[in-house]
Amino acid sequence: MDPNVLEIQNLCVSFFTGEGETRAVNDVCFQIPRGKFLALVGESGCGKSVTSYSILRLIQKPGRITHGKILFHDTDGTTTDIAALSEKDDRLYDIRGNKISMIFQEPMTALSPVHTIGNQLCEVLYLHRKISKEEAEKKVIDMLGQVGIPAPERRFRQYPFELSGGMRQRVVIAMAMLSRPDLLIADEPTTALDVTIQAQVLALMKQLQEKTGNSVLLITHDLAVVAQVADYVAVMYLGRIIERGTVREIIKDPLHPYTFGLLRSLPGLRKNKSRLPSIRGTVPNLTDIPAGCPFHPRCDFMKEGLCDCGDVPPETDMGNGRMICCFRAAEIRKLLDEKRREDV
Repeated sequence: MDPNVLEIQNLCVSFFTGEGETRAVNDVCFQIPRGKFLALVGESGCGKSVTSYSILRLIQKPGRITHGKILFHDTDGTTTDIAALSEKDDRLYDIRGNKISMIFQEPMTALSPVHTIGNQLCEVLYLHRKISKEEAEKKVIDMLGQVGIPAPERRFRQYPFELSGGMRQRVVIAMAMLSRPDLLIADEPTTALDVTIQAQVLALMKQLQEKTGNSVLLITHDLAVVAQVADYVAVMYLGRIIERGTVREIIKDPLHPYTFGLLRSLPGLRKNKSRLPSIRGTVPNLTDIPAGCPFHPRCDFMKEGLCDCGDVPPETDMGNGRMICCFRAAEIRKLLDEKRREDV
């Protein structure tokens, strides 16, 4: 059995409009180890959700995958390139929602308002299993209980509008976990929830992941969330992965200026300062990507004549599987250490 449940190799996703081709995901590579929690982190507009939708082939026109492989390694030893499957291929339907499931951002739009919770969850089992109505209801009620919903027999017959936001998010998690997927993709599952419910949902996801042994791809912009649940982190900027490593390495010792800026802007890390630092500027428009390193217009360590011209920086191995994309990779740790001392 392959140690990775999923491998993404040189993935490119473009949107074709009247203005031409806009590349939202550009040469992305990463692996999700079997039984582990990987977080894909970055600001809004960096391509995180497009990457996750690509895995399940949910990209709608005018977008499409133009290059790369999405290799799913099944527990039976077979490997399927999802990117190469046609929309009518039975293998795609077997993978989508069954072996790879997804939790979408907003639970209210993910659930039908005119069908009961029970009907919607039972449908997942009817699509992927030969199962009786009684057995399906039993499994659904059991899963609702596992995700912490009180009185699951009563909730089974209720409609989404009768539940709170936190309860609806738990229902969506139950829907995604019903088929016992090898990989669960969670696209910012706590965005619409308050802080207390966020913590409960994250703890639930981690608990289910440890119990079932599945892998999780968590899409988020919040590094504080990542520190609680993830095993590995991939940081994304303007459609590219710019840093990869274990969560301990990334949080304790970020090596890319962008990752450093994200961590530095977290509340509570600079208690002696009245103003919270932030990364200047905004993510550039995909139709106007700067030359050289795409982050250089916002980088405090940009060097003229090096960072602002030519192709994008190559991926540099910093040891122990730690990777960053930076022209100044050899000297960046020293520069960031000096910046940390200024913050103290």
